[in-house]
Amino acid sequence: MILNLTGGIFKMRKRIGTGSPWEPKVGYSRAVVVDNTIYISGTAGKGADVYAQTRDALATIDRVLADSGFALSDVVQSRLVVADFDNWEAAARAHGEIYGDIRPAFSLVHALPFVDPEILVEVEAIAVRTAA
Repeated sequence: MILNLTGGIFKMRKRIGTGSPWEPKVGYSRAVVVDNTIYISGTAGKGADVYAQTRDALATIDRVLADSGFALSDVVQSRLVVADFDNWEAAARAHGEIYGDIRPAFSLVHALPFVDPEILVEVEAIAVRTAA
């Protein structure tokens, strides 16, 4: 068991990495599972435009979820962070195509350019696994 900062006790806390060189360099995990909840860090994708990068980032999130025993339908919150707000519609369209009827709580954020200028968008997610 791990004591959290507010004095509660986590039954389980697991860090998940994807092998990105940024994870150890910056000191973060791609995701952290605490009990029945997974918190997925900002995830960039590859592709020529914001739509393709969003789809690829969401595919990575889907893999992280599946590898951790979660499903896309467990996602309760999603956040898109775009470097150029003119691209928000393409990113949101890709998001809507993937999440469809799941419709998690959602935020769209405009950020300064990312560390790598080729990154146009990042996606974050929180999912809660419910008992069947």
